Amino acid sequence: MVFPLDDDNTDRVSFPIVNVALIVVNVLVFVLLQGMGNNMGFTYAFSTVPAEISTGLDVVTEDRTVRVDSVDGPQEVTVPGLQETPIPVYLTMLTSMFMHGGVMHLLGNMWFLWIFGDNIENDLGWVRYLLFYLLCGIIASLAHVLPNMTGPSSTIPSLGASGAISGVMGAYLVLHPHRRVTVLLLRVVTQVPGFVAVGLWFVFQIISSLGGANGGVAYGAHIGGFVAGVVLAKPFMIGRKRHSPEAWRDRRHVNRMA
Repeated sequence: MVFPLDDDNTDRVSFPIVNVALIVVNVLVFVLLQGMGNNMGFTYAFSTVPAEISTGLDVVTEDRTVRVDSVDGPQEVTVPGLQETPIPVYLTMLTSMFMHGGVMHLLGNMWFLWIFGDNIENDLGWVRYLLFYLLCGIIASLAHVLPNMTGPSSTIPSLGASGAISGVMGAYLVLHPHRRVTVLLLRVVTQVPGFVAVGLWFVFQIISSLGGANGGVAYGAHIGGFVAGVVLAKPFMIGRKRHSPEAWRDRRHVNRMA
């Protein structure tokens, strides 16, 4: 697995206010509304449930008790049921985009957004970037909902910003394939082109999605969001100008020499 540490931002011309705002909102929702992941009532009310999206109807279920094996032997654990959703169920595809299942889930997503999001915001501009982010997140959510509309998985809630962030990474592949990205690869810190950094990540999502047990990870949303980002990157760039890091450095060098 490749883990990004930093990338080249020498051509950035504005502060990534939308990207930072997205990170702040995600953190505040997790801390204040989700109670650091302990407010399951809120989390289960505003997460995306495939059965709700496919029918347009709110699904409410009772808490249930299940037996699980642990190091201390079999134990009974209460699994919370789905809560009443006080908004139209389709809007949960937006609200779930700002919620997370745990601290590590939040930190991992926000780190990837911090590394890759500022470059795409610099390309698209504030308004287009926000619209792009939200659209990729919705498409990613639908990519998860469609194959899970029936069966036991239809009532399992999904949440997280990873689908939208996958779209950002898809755009990074298209718009910055040769940008230098510092990564941790096989316990070695090295620099690779952008297409290698995000390409290896995407290959891992494909392999993991074919592996059967997903460990609670919605790989379909990751793949759907990434593909959406690849497809939408160029249309969202229509009418926008951008400079590669190399061209930006060359221009600054000429200005200093003038």
